[in-house]
Amino acid sequence: MADKPPMGFSRIVLFALCAVLLGFGGGFAASWTGLTKPVTEAVVHDYLLNHPEVIPEAMDRLQARDAANRLKPIRAQVMTPFPGAVLGNPNGSKVLVEFSDFACTYCRQSVEEVDALIASDPQLKVVIRELPILSEQSAAAAQMGLAAAEQGQYAAFHKAMYELGPPSPASIEAAAKKAGLDMERARKVADSQAVKTEIARNLAIADRLGFNGTPSWVAGEQAFSGAVPRNVLADALAQGAKAQE
Repeated sequence: MADKPPMGFSRIVLFALCAVLLGFGGGFAASWTGLTKPVTEAVVHDYLLNHPEVIPEAMDRLQARDAANRLKPIRAQVMTPFPGAVLGNPNGSKVLVEFSDFACTYCRQSVEEVDALIASDPQLKVVIRELPILSEQSAAAAQMGLAAAEQGQYAAFHKAMYELGPPSPASIEAAAKKAGLDMERARKVADSQAVKTEIARNLAIADRLGFNGTPSWVAGEQAFSGAVPRNVLADALAQGAKAQE
């Protein structure tokens, strides 16, 4: 059997770097690259010093892969919304899940991106999972949002809340009224056990997926954290739809 041609230096660096970042260590990388362990570790060390920009990207990819693996056993639960807490087509065949907090600046910035995705795809259903983790008033805003969902006015409240700024007793009340809620009914639902249970469930799901910030996303078979560009979410949704065919 002929020997395999030697890997180029760039391929050696890439493979060794991936192996180390994936947790296999220099010994594993060395056995595959043909270099000794000390040389492999030195190559990776020097490469990272000269190209530190690859570290965040590599870690993001590792975290996304880990979250996707964690998603598989609870996918149905993640995709099932609190009744009414959806944007876009409630019966859509494509599902985008957003974990959000009304106090989150990046969530506010993502509203335009999500609106554009909805406008471009009539089959898109956006499940919003309230994840109130950023401020003292986040929970109150999340509870009122779910109360709005119970009245079929989630989209209107969602839009108004982000337009009116960070959550406060005044802005939450104003957003609820702008959405046309029956305020007496909304206050009762917001304080109900069903709403509190839903928020606790969202916190538990986020923890299980490794999400520790907002916005976080599930699109198709993939999971992301942060202000993810529209095209990345659209590609993940398209890949997910293709995988189900």
